[in-house]
Amino acid sequence: MAPRILTFFLCAFCALGLSPGDGPSSLILPKEVHFRTLRQLTFGGQNAEGYFSCDETKLIFQSTRDSLKCDQEFVMDLASGSVRMISTGRGRTTCGYFFPGDTLVLFSSTHHLMSECPPRPDFSKGYTWAVTPEYDIFTARPDGSNLRRMTTTPGYDAEATISPRGDRIVFTSMRNGDLDLYSMNLDGTGVQQLTHELGYDGGAFYSWDGSMIVYRACHYEDSASASVYRQLLAQNLVRPLHMEIFVMNADGSHKRQITFNGAANFAPFFHPDNRRIIFASNMADPQGRDFDLYLINIDGSGLERVTYNDTFDGFPMFTHDGKKLVFASNRNGKVPHETNLFIADWKE
Repeated sequence: MAPRILTFFLCAFCALGLSPGDGPSSLILPKEVHFRTLRQLTFGGQNAEGYFSCDETKLIFQSTRDSLKCDQEFVMDLASGSVRMISTGRGRTTCGYFFPGDTLVLFSSTHHLMSECPPRPDFSKGYTWAVTPEYDIFTARPDGSNLRRMTTTPGYDAEATISPRGDRIVFTSMRNGDLDLYSMNLDGTGVQQLTHELGYDGGAFYSWDGSMIVYRACHYEDSASASVYRQLLAQNLVRPLHMEIFVMNADGSHKRQITFNGAANFAPFFHPDNRRIIFASNMADPQGRDFDLYLINIDGSGLERVTYNDTFDGFPMFTHDGKKLVFASNRNGKVPHETNLFIADWKE
């Protein structure tokens, strides 16, 4: 989660207007053996981080579309294909997620401090992400009403997701001067810092039983790289070219690294068996521009490639029974780098 890797790294079948050539199988590439069917859910613009409601009838996602200049939060009804913007239309949003029971959603937004989009990073000094300090976490009803601010600390607060147990929220914050993971109660109380290593810890999700957290991280142990990281962070920037996947217990104990490929690995999510993780990585592309989905066991064994699209696949999420997978992809775009949401019928 957080600022998206799109251009650089990067169901409602009839109701959504799919043509016969865009049917359940035509979007599947030859080696994508885990997809029984694949359907496109959005058409045009930049659409990403699509996550199921708890009853799995809806998606919350962020999108830059129509006259919008940067991301806002939307909810899609999967049966009808109807889409509704639920954020304010001001500032920028990211990282939407449903609360247990689907009576509330959360997302991060800058609307309370700026009405315009935050400035984009200057790529003249290399590829960077902005960790926009105006981001705070908000809750709202799924129709966008009853908007309430949850975090008030200075600096970046975003990348929030909720345990299936319905007891804790995990999120990334810079409240202590570094990008670390924290957890809190559903009402924002009881904040606990989970990571303390120097570097970017983020994009966290709980396992389906709520006992573990998977996340991406880039840690710095040598003084030279640590100095560069601190200099960028002082400008509210990070350079996410090398991130590995980690797993820890929900209380922050027993941290262990499960990828060691030196690539940009991100967007990890637990398979419902709680023994495997699906994630996005550019490990197969020497140029670092092609991201695909991979499966890996929680002990780091059994790496398996899932998608073979030559541009971008990312932000995967399974349904609770493991029968469907939603993800974002550049495939079948009408213009280069267009990112849409897709839903697959999954097979083992």
